[in-house]
Amino acid sequence: MNKDIINMGIVSKGRLKEESEKIFRKNNLKIYTEDGERGLVAKVKGRKNIRVLFLHAREIIDQLSLGNIDLGISGFDLLMESEINIQKNIKVEKKLKFGFATLQLAVRKEFIDVFTTLDLDEVAEDYRRKNKKLIRIGTKYPNLTRDALYKRGVTNFTIVKSLGSTELMPAMDTAMLISDISSTGTTMKKNHLRPLSDGEILKSQACLLSSKKSKSKKGLQGLIKFCLLYTSPSPRDS
Repeated sequence: MNKDIINMGIVSKGRLKEESEKIFRKNNLKIYTEDGERGLVAKVKGRKNIRVLFLHAREIIDQLSLGNIDLGISGFDLLMESEINIQKNIKVEKKLKFGFATLQLAVRKEFIDVFTTLDLDEVAEDYRRKNKKLIRIGTKYPNLTRDALYKRGVTNFTIVKSLGSTELMPAMDTAMLISDISSTGTTMKKNHLRPLSDGEILKSQACLLSSKKSKSKKGLQGLIKFCLLYTSPSPRDS
């Protein structure tokens, strides 16, 4: 990549993409691709030194750590889920006013005796003793989930990595409960899941992130200051 170009990673679809693009639109700048709507590499009109790359939210974290992109917008949850050696290469420039969600433990509603992590600990111990097995927790966040449960004294469980719709794992009997990110809780309710009363693991939101490997790159600090002019969506954008 051209060392004079500032590479910025933006999530390739969904609400995070829309809100990230507003940072430029609100400052009268347009992101455009020469390959139509499916193009994954974009330019910023009037700013020849900026290239926008549309990536998966998790990929933005990885590429920032490697120094392959200089700036990015992704979720705080994904940064904290990443390994320490990845986190140490990334700086949180600012937590933005969109992308709010909570990483939460939830059980099937049929678990009438499980309302707290203390209840979960007792049920997990009883299940291990009776079945010689560990309860299964489905999640895309194994590191955060494991750490949170260990800190609360819950150890009799095994993590099942989710590769798709985590909320469906209990229904498919691949997990007995889940740890998943949720904005409103609606999807959990529709899939007959109930959050534990003390099951909150992490509050997340979109963040402006920079690669520490790019801190001396020409023009980067200017772009960061430009992005920080955006603080929150206007009422008409909400």
